[in-house]
Amino acid sequence: MSETIHTGGCACGATRFEGRGAPKFVGNCHCADCRRATGAAFSTFVGFRDRQVTWTGAERKRRESSPGVFRGFCAACGTPLSYQGYKWAGETHLLIGCFDDPSRYVPTGEVFAEERLSWAPLIGGRS
Repeated sequence: MSETIHTGGCACGATRFEGRGAPKFVGNCHCADCRRATGAAFSTFVGFRDRQVTWTGAERKRRESSPGVFRGFCAACGTPLSYQGYKWAGETHLLIGCFDDPSRYVPTGEVFAEERLSWAPLIGGRS
């Protein structure tokens, strides 16, 4: 049986990634830092262990958005791609919209729900 490969990349195609094997999670983040980093009401991430992710093409750039939090993006087009942080050490969280087939992933959890915008839905319609 072959290992599942999850592919994606930035808007211009310069920076690409592969996640190998099963994702650790798929979930929504409602923190203010994610809102600012992506311009979205909340961010949906597909999480892998660092060792499951490889990058190809143009080098992914990273910046420290807050202490211990590193956000990856394409230097050519600016597409936000990833999150890595001390809170979830050893993991790479990839933004769902960057996958070649984002419909494969369904969020099952949420983090920082207490920071969500009042109108933003929670999974299962909870409030």
